[in-house]
Amino acid sequence: MNQSKKITDGALLTAIFVVLMLLWWYFSFFSVIAVFLLPIPFIIFSYRYDWKPSLLMFVAAAVITMLFATVISIPITLLAAAGGIMIGTAMHHRASPYEAWARGTVGFVIGMLFSFLFSQIVFQINFTAEFDNMIQQSMQMSRDMMQQLGVEDQIEGQIELLEQQFLMVKNLIPVMFVVMSMLFALVSQWLSYKLINRIEKKTYQFPPFRMLRFPVAIVWIYFVAMIVSFFQPDPNGILFLGVQNVLMLAGFFMVIQGLSFVFFYAHEKKLTKAIPILLIVFIVIIPFILLPLVRILGIIDIGFRLRERVSKK
Repeated sequence: MNQSKKITDGALLTAIFVVLMLLWWYFSFFSVIAVFLLPIPFIIFSYRYDWKPSLLMFVAAAVITMLFATVISIPITLLAAAGGIMIGTAMHHRASPYEAWARGTVGFVIGMLFSFLFSQIVFQINFTAEFDNMIQQSMQMSRDMMQQLGVEDQIEGQIELLEQQFLMVKNLIPVMFVVMSMLFALVSQWLSYKLINRIEKKTYQFPPFRMLRFPVAIVWIYFVAMIVSFFQPDPNGILFLGVQNVLMLAGFFMVIQGLSFVFFYAHEKKLTKAIPILLIVFIVIIPFILLPLVRILGIIDIGFRLRERVSKK
C-alpha cells in the first residue's frame, strides 16, 4: 500500500512539476513566479519519502520536461530539484525551519553551479565573457554619447570609475549566487509550509524573525577574512576574490543578525513594530550610513551574547 501510494504521489507531483515547467516555458510573464513554485513538488515528495525516491522523481521529471521543452529545461529542473530535495529532506528528518532553510540554500547553490557549468559545456555560453562584453558595450555607448555632447573629457574619470565598479560586481558573482539561493529557498519553503499545512493539517511555520541566531563561527570567519584583506593580496588572484566574497557574504549575515536583534529588542521592550520596520526603510534609503552600524550591532549580538544581557535587564 505504501509503495503504491509512493508511486501515485510521485506521478502526480511529477505531472504538476511538468505543468509548471511548461507554463514557465511558454509564458514569459510566469517565469519569475515559476522559480519559486517549481521546487515545491520536490519539497513535498522528499518531505514524505526522503531523498532516495526523490532522485528518481528528478530523473523522471528531467526526461519528461526535456521531451516537451528540449534540453534547455535541464538547468532549471536541476535547480528546482536540488533546492527542493534538500528542503524536503530536512523537513522529513524534523530539522528546524532555519536549518531546513540553510540546507535549501546549499541545494540551490549546488543547483546554480551545475546549471552554470551545464550551460557553459552544452550551450557554449560563457557568462563571464558575456558580462564583460555587456560592460564594454555600455561604457562605449556612454563615451559616444558624451562625445556627441562635447563633455567626454570632463567625465572620463567618472566613466572609468563606473567601469571598475561593474567589474567588481563580476568578482562578487559567488555572493550573488548565495543571496539568490537564500531568497529562492526562503520563499519556496514558506509556500510549501502553507500548502502542507492546508493539505495535511500540519502547523509548519518559521519562528519569528527576532529568534534568528547565526553561529559564532561566522564572526570569526569575518574577522579572519578582514585580517587577510589588510595584507592587500593581488587583485587579480584567487585569494583576493575569495576574501572579497567572504567579507561580503559574512557582512550580509551580520546585517541580517543586526536587524533580527532590533526586532528582538523591540519585542523585549514592548515597543511598536514600526521602529524596526522604519529602520529597514531607512537602510534602503541611506545604506552607506546605516548598514555598517547594523553590521556592528550584529557582530556584538553574536560575539557578546547581547540578547542575554538585554533579557536579564
